[in-house]
Amino acid sequence: MNTGVRITAFAAALAATFGAAYGVGKGVGPLGEPEKAEHAGHAEAAPQEGGGHGGHAEAANAPAAGGLQVSEGGYTLALDTPTPARGTSTLKFSIRDATGRKVTAFATEHGRELHFIVASRDLTVFRHLHPVKAADGTWSVAADLPAAGAYKAFADFKPAVKGARGVTLGVDLSVPGAYAPKAMPPVTPTAEVDGYRVRLGGTLDPGRAGELRLTVTKAGKPVTDLEPYLGAYGHLVALRDGDLAYLHVHPNGGGPGPDVSFTATAPSSGTYRLFLDFRHGGKVRTAAFTVRAGTAGTDAGAATGGTDEAPHDAAEHSHG
Repeated sequence: MNTGVRITAFAAALAATFGAAYGVGKGVGPLGEPEKAEHAGHAEAAPQEGGGHGGHAEAANAPAAGGLQVSEGGYTLALDTPTPARGTSTLKFSIRDATGRKVTAFATEHGRELHFIVASRDLTVFRHLHPVKAADGTWSVAADLPAAGAYKAFADFKPAVKGARGVTLGVDLSVPGAYAPKAMPPVTPTAEVDGYRVRLGGTLDPGRAGELRLTVTKAGKPVTDLEPYLGAYGHLVALRDGDLAYLHVHPNGGGPGPDVSFTATAPSSGTYRLFLDFRHGGKVRTAAFTVRAGTAGTDAGAATGGTDEAPHDAAEHSHG
């Protein structure tokens, strides 16, 4: 694959460490794509981050953990629906500036003004959503939250202000009811989703850039006609187990499959869930992987995958 978009720290102060900001989309130009083909319920992801300490020689150049703050750079993620009901609920929120006013002007990043992700704390539910903004700056989106328990929402955006950088904020929400967390799916080299098989190779290393290679096949044959989705042939989000530190990377240059590669740096050693979005046949699908960063001598491993319509094994994923 060609040189691609490098992962960037969500924290604005560390953006230079990882190169271009997510919203700028350096390295791979926008690809034409039919938005009407987008499956209802999918959103683009958030900026890139990392951070922390761990594994082999995790030095000062390790990315800073992102999406861990509700306020950053003078902006706050204000969630109007912190306790949505189980099932399909409408989530409402706004981005407030330093004066408490709702922000209404955002730069368009990968076809959207704001990207919104919701994940359960046990990382078995993943919702990648496209909210709609009202004139007063209130955003809303329907989200299927199938189980009671703790969740976290991430908002990725860039204010339409000269010199502004991309910001990723995170906020907790909870679905009332009896809750029993699920176990993390095991590390395996492949994910199955909606008749597709995705194989993950490469390494996710703490404090060091590495290549992750994902190969998409169907019925044993390579998929060579992946469709562009929000400007790329694939999107990858990583969440760290424990605190849900957030990364988002875009693919290196290349054609429409079967291989999609990414360059990423883990913020620390530990266990991560990776969520790959790809589009084929006019539909966006998500394959999910469990990866251990900082484990010497092993490739990144894949776990269970999910579809837009139904859960697969222990994980659930959708697009909105």
